[in-house]
Order: sequence, then C-alpha cells, then structure tokens
Amino acid sequence: MRLKQWGVAIACCATLLLTACRVVDLDENGKPIIPADPNAKVSYENQTPQQIAQQTWNEKVQKAAQSHALDAATLASQLKSQPPGKSESVFVRLSGKVEQVDDSSAREKKLVLNVNGQPLTVQTGPVMRGNAIRDAAGFKFEDFTNQVQFAQLSRACNREAVKHLPPVDASWAGKPVTLLAALTLKDGQMVDAAALDLKQEAQ
Repeated sequence: MRLKQWGVAIACCATLLLTACRVVDLDENGKPIIPADPNAKVSYENQTPQQIAQQTWNEKVQKAAQSHALDAATLASQLKSQPPGKSESVFVRLSGKVEQVDDSSAREKKLVLNVNGQPLTVQTGPVMRGNAIRDAAGFKFEDFTNQVQFAQLSRACNREAVKHLPPVDASWAGKPVTLLAALTLKDGQMVDAAALDLKQEAQ
C-alpha cells in the first residue's frame, strides 16, 4: 500500500512539473528566445546607432515631440528660468515668418525665424550638428555600451530627421512656416535647433 502511495505522489509531482514548464521558441541558431523582462534595463548593445534611431523614431521622437513640444510663450518662460551653467534639450512647436535662408553650404542649410524677439537658427540638413534631438527624446547614456555609441546616436538621429523634411531653398525666405524642432537651452540662448517637421503656410 505504501509503494502505491509513493507511486501516486511521484506521478502527481511529475504532472505538476510538466504543467509548470513553458514551451520556448528557438531562433534560427537553435537558441531559446527569452521574452523581454518588462522591468529590465533598456539595452541597445546589439544595435547600431542607425538601427536605434530608425526603430525608435516614431515613439521616442515624433510622438514625444507632438505631445510635449513647448509653444513660444512656454519656451520663453523656460529660457528665463534656466539655471546658469545648465543646459536642457526640448521639443518646440513654433510658427513664424522665415527671415533668412542660409544655403551658402549645400550640406548645412539653415533658416532663421524670429522667436520671442530673438533670431532662431534652425538646421534643415542634410548635415545637422548637436545633440538636441537625442537628448530631447530622453535617451540616457547608461543605456548604451560606451560614449562612442552614445555620440554616434546623435548623428544617426540628425540623419533620420533630414529624411522627413522638405527641401529648403532661397524661395522659403519671407514665407510663413510651422516648425516642429528640437533645440537646446543653454546660458539664455537657443542653440543647435534641428528641424523635425517643417511646413509652409498660406500667406
């Protein structure tokens, strides 16, 4: 009788173990595909900066910019309250007339808008400089392998932005536009502004 009870107990344990197991899919190399831990730290270790920029563009840049862009009044207030020696990158949505188009460099075209009485130079590419897009999107250095990968992400984000912009030439001067951009607030100045979306409006 005791042996029979042991047999039943072993069978029950085996059943429990089998029901607790979960079938895991395998990748092309036969390695198990482990579902991502939602609480795990973000890691971009196995992606190139260009892949990161492309795959996160809609969520971290476009949607974030549309939802959190500062208007001209809020931008002015935040610029005044910026602590000395500190910098912050933000998204902005602005409207105004193009005062000037600088296309003296075919690789680094820019336009100038008047924002709250100050000229704002906005980069339109094809080459943009600065970290405004990366930092406004909230990417953190600790999520990356090293400083080089983090720096390269800025360039990748800037290149991605250019893909979504219309060609800008001298004919834009004097035209009203609506601008969605990332820029950096530093020492009371607006610097490294990079266009994300740019549209001419009817006069």
